Amino acid sequence: MIDNRTIHLLILSTILFFGCKQQPKLPISANSDILKVAEGFDFTEGPTSDSLGNVYFTDQPNNQIYKYAIDGKLSVFTDSSGRSNGLYIDNNQNLWACADGQNQLWKFSLDGSKEIILNPSGEVNFNGPNDVWVHQNGNLYFTDPIYQRPYWETKHDTVGHQSIYLLKNGNPILLDSTLIQANGVVGNSKENLLFVADIGAGKTYRYTINEKGELEDKILFVAQGSDGMTLDSKGNLYLTGKGVDIYDKKGRFIQHLEIPEDWTANICFGGKNFDQLFITATRSLYSVKTNVKTVR
Repeated sequence: MIDNRTIHLLILSTILFFGCKQQPKLPISANSDILKVAEGFDFTEGPTSDSLGNVYFTDQPNNQIYKYAIDGKLSVFTDSSGRSNGLYIDNNQNLWACADGQNQLWKFSLDGSKEIILNPSGEVNFNGPNDVWVHQNGNLYFTDPIYQRPYWETKHDTVGHQSIYLLKNGNPILLDSTLIQANGVVGNSKENLLFVADIGAGKTYRYTINEKGELEDKILFVAQGSDGMTLDSKGNLYLTGKGVDIYDKKGRFIQHLEIPEDWTANICFGGKNFDQLFITATRSLYSVKTNVKTVR
């Protein structure tokens, strides 16, 4: 005969078993080492990966774009980047660069050749293209906040708003001018979602991308701003600034990564299996193994 104490223990064991079984795995295991894989830069930004998992990132003050290869070798991709900040490699393996030196968007081939797509004359008013994401259909989204650079010869803050744009067929289309200071941008092509960080307001918004490539159904996703951002295959959103904060697809906080630098600027997935998170933080590039992979 089983006594009441035994029954209670069996019930408790069952609850603990199923509770543990249903506990979701964190995107990054708690005991994972965050490794410094490159250092000695002035300010790192804009990481993005090609189809092999090689990671490209900028050292904006020094006007350079670097390549960190899957074999761990670091090389200079270009030492004339137009003072590029955010980068993104599209499905055709074009490297898009927010070249804010003259308010432009540059498109590099991975052999190093380039073409100026947005504002080739440098005469159109923008604050300074900052971050960029490209939908699988080729539509490009970029943010245009104002960060007065010491190397600018004139002030760029002549637009009157710091917004998110669509670049479609070579033409910039203003999408949302109500943001205080748009910064990080990332999207999910399959679900037609776009996330835009309003770092000036300390908020990140989610939009639906309609058939024209324009934005609708704007909602507050999380009351936290961000510099650069990325998404993973589970729909988790990664925000940067003071380390890395990870939110699930419903906007619930799930994990924080402490990075030993003053500022964490941007983030992407890369590596041979696209299960490494690469983090640009002030003077260094960091990497950590993940339990998830990237999404485009």
